[in-house]
Amino acid sequence: MRKKKQLQRLLGWILIIMAAIIVAMVIKTYVIINAIVPTGSMERTIKPGDNIFGNRLAYVFDNPKRGDIIIFYAPDDLSQKFIKRIIGLPGDKIKIVSGKVYINDSKTPLKENYLKERWYVMAGPLEYKVPKDSYFVMGDNRNNSNDSRFWKNTYVKKDYIIGKGFFIYFPFKDFGEMK
Repeated sequence: MRKKKQLQRLLGWILIIMAAIIVAMVIKTYVIINAIVPTGSMERTIKPGDNIFGNRLAYVFDNPKRGDIIIFYAPDDLSQKFIKRIIGLPGDKIKIVSGKVYINDSKTPLKENYLKERWYVMAGPLEYKVPKDSYFVMGDNRNNSNDSRFWKNTYVKKDYIIGKGFFIYFPFKDFGEMK
């Protein structure tokens, strides 16, 4: 009788552990993406070595917005994942002049308080027309970012977006929401 109770208790724990593993796998596969930032292309917002969470469900019922930080498959190499900020939305006309971004012929440059520093454009002005279901992305550290300005396949297709970055969980000194 005693052995039967011990066996039942053991089986109960095994079932609890298996259920926890299955729940964790479902969350990791369908809800949350974990990413480690490899470069300084998004500095000051996120730094090399930061560990972040992204929400895989963020764009299931909503569209990406200008300013969102996204985790996506790199358009020129789908085996790589990148983290950048959305600058241009589908249909947008983007013009870059003297380190300023203008959207849809606006006379006022895009307000970008998140930039690490003043950035420089070696050629210009640069102009882009964002296709349907695609996005123009740039890193916050514009002087040191491999982004839409330099890719052969300039735009990030909506299908390439894995999720919206939202939280830095490590190192603890950077712990908190991304903005």
